[in-house]
Amino acid sequence: MYDFNPIKKQLAGVEEWAKKELQQIRTGQASPAILDGVKVEVYGAPMSLKEVASVVIEGSRTLRIVPWDKSQTKEVEKAITVANLGLSVVVDDQGLRVNFPELTADRRASFAKLAKDKIEEAKKQIRQHRDVVIKDLTAKEKAGGYGKDDIFRLKGDAQKLIDACVKNLDVMYEKKEKEVLG
Repeated sequence: MYDFNPIKKQLAGVEEWAKKELQQIRTGQASPAILDGVKVEVYGAPMSLKEVASVVIEGSRTLRIVPWDKSQTKEVEKAITVANLGLSVVVDDQGLRVNFPELTADRRASFAKLAKDKIEEAKKQIRQHRDVVIKDLTAKEKAGGYGKDDIFRLKGDAQKLIDACVKNLDVMYEKKEKEVLG
């Protein structure tokens, strides 16, 4: 029969991508995940913040960042500021403190819209993967490898996989929307 393993892996990859993207959207609560996309220039090479410092939650709206190499403190501060995440950074003797300001209603709405856009982007990727499988099944039908009933059933099976993935994305969005609009 038809091998659905490649599309299953692709759909899992899309879900994982969407999950990471949603983690980087601010909710008003301190979350180290928001800093995942921050790149720090260290010794002439860009590195992720996790590679150059420890990041821990200090309070409900504060993160503590302690660079492994204290001489990189200014570079870390610059990288967070340049990332334009709407966070305030304070340097002290222990490292850096990142404060998450209280979100305004407009800012919450824009973050909810950003989350919706990320989910729509993931759904677009899913539709592209579905189209590839449908084209492959149609080609196999024309080549004579499968009958019409088999193709119809296999297309239904593929759609079930797609529907399950879309449902998971919708659940992720609803959860994130609740966090953001809180």
